[in-house]
Amino acid sequence: MLEVLGLDTDEESVYRAMLTAPGDGIEALAGRLGMTESRVRDALDRLVDRDLLTPSRESTGGLRAVSPEVGLELMIQRQEAELARRQAELAQSKVAVARAVAEYADLRPNTETEQTERLVGLDAIQERLVVLAQGLTEECQSIIPGGAQSQRSLDAGRPLDEAVLGRGVQIRAVYQDSARNDGPTLAYAQWTTERGGLVRTSPVLPPRMLIFDRRTAIVPIDPQNSKLGALCTSSPGIVAPLVSLFEQTWETAVPLGADHRERPEDGISAGDRELLRLLASGLTDEGAGKRLGVSVRTVRRQMAALMERLNATSRFEAGLKAAQRGWL
Repeated sequence: MLEVLGLDTDEESVYRAMLTAPGDGIEALAGRLGMTESRVRDALDRLVDRDLLTPSRESTGGLRAVSPEVGLELMIQRQEAELARRQAELAQSKVAVARAVAEYADLRPNTETEQTERLVGLDAIQERLVVLAQGLTEECQSIIPGGAQSQRSLDAGRPLDEAVLGRGVQIRAVYQDSARNDGPTLAYAQWTTERGGLVRTSPVLPPRMLIFDRRTAIVPIDPQNSKLGALCTSSPGIVAPLVSLFEQTWETAVPLGADHRERPEDGISAGDRELLRLLASGLTDEGAGKRLGVSVRTVRRQMAALMERLNATSRFEAGLKAAQRGWL
């Protein structure tokens, strides 16, 4: 019962025994409590340190138990004093942290102009994502191109998404269709939906973006070169078009749990249709693969299957027959 005050089992047992039988010595206490004399002595020493035992005036060299009204109240007062001291230290630490953050803001390489800040390096981006995720109150919208996501990216995003979903904040994410073919990425997307998030996929996506409560957005400076960093902006003139682009992408994307492969009206998947369109526009296999988030090998295998379905001996002939069927 007295563990809340910091007493261990031996101390409480010896203290109670001293209260009920103040004349018992170490040997008698050990026998009554079923403890060794060494344990009793150690408990007595600790009780003296806690001021729950004091030298006896009646027995030279003996100890007597301080009444609970006095001894336990003194312990509470000490705990309150210790708590006040720690609270004062915490307040000082907060002041020191605030000063350090202010000083660091002047030193860090990220530059801020009006409502837009350049984030240099993955650490700076992750740091800002943590802050924005903590402040989320309504919704996080994200477009995640590239198909398979790195394990490092998935590991970094999981605790943030879990905390956000746990607060009841809505998450809507659009992955590339090719993400369905990557085990870890698909598992992460399914993990998101199991916790209340909404996930869709689309054959081709705009550049990566994250939008927080429709007020702040993070986008890459150069989608082709992630080393250049990202832009974090709360400028309405930039965020509003990004929100509109996300909503358009969301409307044409397919829910994760739906069968996205076949379209009943023409029998061609959205991914195949987009591949034909990209190649017809003049993109190379490498360029089409980047837009679709798949490898060059996948592009060529997918195109070979389409040529076989169209009974075409060349890509040019396949393009003509696809156009005749209304696939382009």
